[in-house]
Amino acid sequence: MKNIKLITTSKILFLALFALTITGCEREPSEDVRFATFAKTGDIFTDTFVGLGSNFYFPFVGDGAKPDVFSVDETEAYQGQASIRIDVPNATDPSGNFAGASFVIDGAGRNLTEFDALTFWAKGSQAGVLGEVGFGLEYRVAASNVRLSTDWQQYIIPIPDPSFLIEERNVFEFSAGGIDPDGVPNGNEVGWTFWIDELRFEKLGTIAQPRPSILEGQDIETETFIGVTLELGPFAETFNLGTGQDLTVSVAPRYFDFHSSDPEVARVNQLGQVTNLKRGNAVITAEINGIEAFGSIALNVVGNIPVPDTPPARDPENVVSIYSDAYASVSGFQPAVFNGPGAGGPIDIAVIDIAGNPALAYSNIDFVGLGWDGTVDVSGMSFLHLDIQVTQEFDPSAVLVVEIIDFGPDNTDTGLGVSDDTAGGFNVLGSELEEGAWIGIDIPLNAFTQGTGGGGAGSPNLSNVARVVFVQGGITDIFVDNIYFYKD
Repeated sequence: MKNIKLITTSKILFLALFALTITGCEREPSEDVRFATFAKTGDIFTDTFVGLGSNFYFPFVGDGAKPDVFSVDETEAYQGQASIRIDVPNATDPSGNFAGASFVIDGAGRNLTEFDALTFWAKGSQAGVLGEVGFGLEYRVAASNVRLSTDWQQYIIPIPDPSFLIEERNVFEFSAGGIDPDGVPNGNEVGWTFWIDELRFEKLGTIAQPRPSILEGQDIETETFIGVTLELGPFAETFNLGTGQDLTVSVAPRYFDFHSSDPEVARVNQLGQVTNLKRGNAVITAEINGIEAFGSIALNVVGNIPVPDTPPARDPENVVSIYSDAYASVSGFQPAVFNGPGAGGPIDIAVIDIAGNPALAYSNIDFVGLGWDGTVDVSGMSFLHLDIQVTQEFDPSAVLVVEIIDFGPDNTDTGLGVSDDTAGGFNVLGSELEEGAWIGIDIPLNAFTQGTGGGGAGSPNLSNVARVVFVQGGITDIFVDNIYFYKD
């Protein structure tokens, strides 16, 4: 296992920071087992559906799934006379660009406590991939990137701990997209068909070597703050299927028992959410069915999380606020109206809550443009203010480039260098910033003299400002708050 040390406001904090209600501490095994009286049938589909009722098919329409991809095919079967047929649509299908659905029992659920796996046979009209296949709601289990061939093959989804499955209704789910002819996901994926047969829960007795994990199996050390909540995901477990093949499945956090070495410092609930309560140290670990999970997090709770200084009271005529709780701000603010793919990893953009104070959180930015409804006239202002906290280690020679874009008198984005749009940039020096600390930056508006990556020549007009842009110059991870133009 890797051992990683994070300092101050780490990426873990950055990605996981949000307000949550604590719902519990250490989980107690469910006592509902004693009341289990539900059907113990394992079969889901043989030549027909078994005991699912009449209204059991729920396509993921809200996520863009094509609703009418499912049928029972009496011309294809691994065994018997029929199979489940799924016709995956083309990516351009107007009624849905992928196939995905759950089979949910129309009625009382089943007692699956005597089984150790969901099994099925499947094949495709051509070699293809199921994005996910699994079952369960609160106790969900899913395998990803399940590859099908044109021959019938058996597939096994192990159950981490069947003792929790006393009334399971979501007995099967799947998702699959089209097949990309050129190997590049660019919207030209073509449809295909796959079939599933002999779908059932079974007691195989060959599932072995369970290896649960949290935090991708990493042992993490981090400094953090009181009131911050962290998530321990992703949650997974690897099994040997008895065939020599290992399979890792994603599993719901409710399968785990989580432990805090000091619950007075940090408490963890049954969803794997850790809340820091007071100064001190605590180590969070987990297990499934008595088997310790790979991965842990050692917390050093150093105190209250730093928040930016409250901006001073100003005459409203002296402020044009873009994003701040201290002043009336623009309408329709968006933390990213455009952005690049990311620097050093996928760009991550969020609005987070820091001790009751909302702030913008950016990670892996290459460039990102902040926008709002219409434009603002800041020609009578003198400075642009920003509160910035860098949330990464960085070289003092690095810079964070701040740009302003003005849409010109037509108040329309018609392109830099070819219209009345103008833009200019300014380098905030890394030597003026500090990792893990809020720093207030005041940039004179006449200092935006640099040309911009988008084609601005510098020294933009200021009567129709529509965008503030951040461009990385070695600084990619930041919190930002209190963005406003002002004059003294």
